[in-house]
Amino acid sequence: MNSLHLLLPAAAYLIGSIPFGLLLSRRSGIDIRQHGSGNIGATNVSRLVGKKIGLLTLFFDAAKGFLPMLAAGLLLGGDDSSRDTVTALCGAAAVTGHMFPVFLRFKGGKGVATALGIFLYLAPKALLVSVAIFIAVTAPTGFVSLGSLLGAAAMPTSLYFFDEPLWKFWLAAFVALMIWIKHQQNIRRLLNGTEKRFGEKERLPPQNEV
Repeated sequence: MNSLHLLLPAAAYLIGSIPFGLLLSRRSGIDIRQHGSGNIGATNVSRLVGKKIGLLTLFFDAAKGFLPMLAAGLLLGGDDSSRDTVTALCGAAAVTGHMFPVFLRFKGGKGVATALGIFLYLAPKALLVSVAIFIAVTAPTGFVSLGSLLGAAAMPTSLYFFDEPLWKFWLAAFVALMIWIKHQQNIRRLLNGTEKRFGEKERLPPQNEV
């Protein structure tokens, strides 16, 4: 193991920790942690600030997962026996950084967009299955959380079906487990019928009170 094997996962965690949703929404004078679900991800940003900023948040949060994978692919040689392990650690570190960012006292998002970026690079065919499930669930119900949970749960199975390497399966299983853990409140709201649907706007206090 060389220094690059340690540096890449550490950098992935720090990149994952960048709270783009919070940074982008602050330009509108809103601290999204204080409103709506309190989450820094794209769904809460869309509800509070608008779909344009929400889409930007989705893009940048996905990039937090994609870029560490790309860096690992470019910097680790094909003859590096630790390449798969380090790449998996980069993915796990990126999504952990988003969920538990050092810059926000370890209180972050739920990791769905960052996971999207990770598997867009590692396994785009398997990712399409999860995205299709997400759309199929979210479109008729309006529940982004339910679509995210089922899409995440399907990812390890899709990787197995497409005969991807085992390390990708275990990375997907870890990411899916973490996404389900971070969605505990959403699961409770889904069960008791109080979960908000996508497109429902949050009522904000007057600008001078934000």
